[in-house]
Amino acid sequence: MKPELASDLWESLWQEYQARVNYAQIYQNMIREAGGTVANDHIAFRSLRLVVDSPQGKINLGINHLAQIAEALGYEPAGEYTFAATHLYARHYRHPQQAEFDLPKLFISELIVDELPDTIAQLIYQTVSTISAEVLPVLTPVLLDENNFASIIQQLKQTFTRPWQIPRRSVLEEVNKITQYGAWVLLHGYAVNHFTGYINRQNTPVYPDIDTTAEALANLGVPMKAEIEGNVTCGLRQTATQAVTEMVAVLDDSSHTEIQIPWTYAYYELAQRYIIEIEPGKPELFDAFLGKNAQQLFEMTRR
Repeated sequence: MKPELASDLWESLWQEYQARVNYAQIYQNMIREAGGTVANDHIAFRSLRLVVDSPQGKINLGINHLAQIAEALGYEPAGEYTFAATHLYARHYRHPQQAEFDLPKLFISELIVDELPDTIAQLIYQTVSTISAEVLPVLTPVLLDENNFASIIQQLKQTFTRPWQIPRRSVLEEVNKITQYGAWVLLHGYAVNHFTGYINRQNTPVYPDIDTTAEALANLGVPMKAEIEGNVTCGLRQTATQAVTEMVAVLDDSSHTEIQIPWTYAYYELAQRYIIEIEPGKPELFDAFLGKNAQQLFEMTRR
């Protein structure tokens, strides 16, 4: 039953994400109007490699925080990636029944907070140490009760939120000077960072590849990344829309009251995969990720 549960969970997050990222809606409408199919190659999440005290004891807010849910749903680690210049590490997860249940891969990254300047690390720690017990994963009792999918999904979805209180504006701006990724996580927590349209599954001659798809979106007024990362020989090409900007809540340092300021949220990515020789005489569809591509896409949420 877990693959079906995973499918329903990701579909529920997809519906919420689309409501916030209208570029994804434009893509979906465009492909369907051309008689094609919309499928997502992967979902990306961000996190912080940082241990804090919580009502349930010490907890690492990094990849393993979300991996608890991924692995409980049957996902398995399938690759890891290091981005030393930006103090990031990532792991991707694949479900063994990915093809059968049309399940997206998961790309979960984390900011290595201990590698940041002490003042910035302390600002991050002070903000996230206000973590709430209500949004910590409670997997065993949840996943044992498989009689009510809707109830399970609502409980699991609590994890994909911001579990700490809203940050102070000055903290957000100081952290953003050093790591825009860190500032993003302080604001959005474990919310979906992006979904990824899977070009290979579009199944429409109108948009046969990532180039024609990206061009068509631009013609519809969607602001697109200028480049397409990767190439055919390495097995993966990726591009993305620009990130949408939302009004977000922060604490004003002077009045100590909640105010609204504009900040980036998410973008919609496109990915096309190609057959390469994994080893001599063994051609396969490339099913992993490329670190250089990912590094460029991390920057799409920079203000």
